[in-house]
Amino acid sequence: MSHTTYNQQRSAVSVVLDNRLSYVSFGLAWLVGHGVNALTHGDDPLVDLPSAIPASLLVVGLLAGVFVTGVVTSKALRGIRGPDALAGNLLAASWPIGFGALFLIITALSAALDEQKVHTLMWPTASGLVVGLLYLAGGAVYRDRLQYVLGTWLALTSSGALFLHGAPLYWVLALAGGGSYLVAAALEPRRHAKALLARAS
Repeated sequence: MSHTTYNQQRSAVSVVLDNRLSYVSFGLAWLVGHGVNALTHGDDPLVDLPSAIPASLLVVGLLAGVFVTGVVTSKALRGIRGPDALAGNLLAASWPIGFGALFLIITALSAALDEQKVHTLMWPTASGLVVGLLYLAGGAVYRDRLQYVLGTWLALTSSGALFLHGAPLYWVLALAGGGSYLVAAALEPRRHAKALLARAS
């Protein structure tokens, strides 16, 4: 077998991401971060905590999820060259680009409307939309239907949560969003094994 043929086969088989750790880490971040936010939200909250604590929990959890996703992706792309490596690197770069653009939009809207509530409404919901769209792109590139369905669900539920107010908004994000991550994590081993078999054949 020639070196070129070996690399082509390795490229086709190796870039099958196992997203279990990524899904679990993001799912826990959404469940804990948004769940605590729901518990502490409203005029008569179930738990009385400073507002900085739920936000900090969510940020730490999301950063952990981004780190885990980066490690998983880097490990899968190690030694890969050509279109697969380029696609993986471009998708990885899309995360900071997407959230950088979201930061600019929310900051500009908050300043233009002179309304701090823009931050409290848009960050949790719009960040879910950005993540959902990134998963749609990843699912399309890697032919990962589970990731594509997860992205669709996150984008729609996060955007739809804007119709709600107070604690219900955060409960939707925690349960529908975080729960969907954990469901995807449970389904991922089967999808991953089937994808490896399909690409090896």
